[in-house]
Amino acid sequence: MREREAPPEDAHTPNVVGAVESLGTTAPPKERSDIHCLTIIGQIEGHILLPSQNKSTKYEHVIPQLVAIEENPDIRGLLVVLNTIGGDVEAGLALAELIHSLSKPTVALVLGGGHSIGVPIAVSARRSFIAPTATMTIHPLRLNGPVIGVPQTYEYLERMQDRVIRFIVRHTSIREDRLRELMFRVGELTRDVGTVLVGEEAVREGLIHEVGGLREALGHLRSLIAKESATGEG
Repeated sequence: MREREAPPEDAHTPNVVGAVESLGTTAPPKERSDIHCLTIIGQIEGHILLPSQNKSTKYEHVIPQLVAIEENPDIRGLLVVLNTIGGDVEAGLALAELIHSLSKPTVALVLGGGHSIGVPIAVSARRSFIAPTATMTIHPLRLNGPVIGVPQTYEYLERMQDRVIRFIVRHTSIREDRLRELMFRVGELTRDVGTVLVGEEAVREGLIHEVGGLREALGHLRSLIAKESATGEG
């Protein structure tokens, strides 16, 4: 039996083993897109390193991506996909502020969960979507580790809480009093205060614009890009 000849290697095709290790697939996408997909997954890591077994998003890795997106003329829109339990407050707020300040169209899609400090990131885009089964947990900030029991500590925590609340209220249609009510609700979470919103509930409360998935999020992003292109040409 005649052996089949191996197909010639394409210099532009990544090594198969490397593709499996980095992307989990032997057929990575080859077509270039003018939309950049940014994933916010696991726990948002700030100034303190998380244990190696934690799935995390390092904010120092995301910030250069956002700067590059703004500077790259080939990228016309940003899709932010979230499935995060939250994490470092200042790091999360920094990412939210950067996403909101981009001059290019942005759309956020919450899959699985967009909890805690993930909420400001989800609402920082021009348009936000949430999957029907995805959840968002609204709760007060917490401090990890030893805490100095002085009035200044609690004042600092309250001021940080206000920063998060102001950002969410400024970029959504939810009222501040309603957000605080959801944040400090008792009886819903077993070992905490707060509220879990599922899919449509997040839309009804005014946190998220629409219920939808990847098709709806990409479709809206494409329409934003087309609208900006038409405005620029005119």
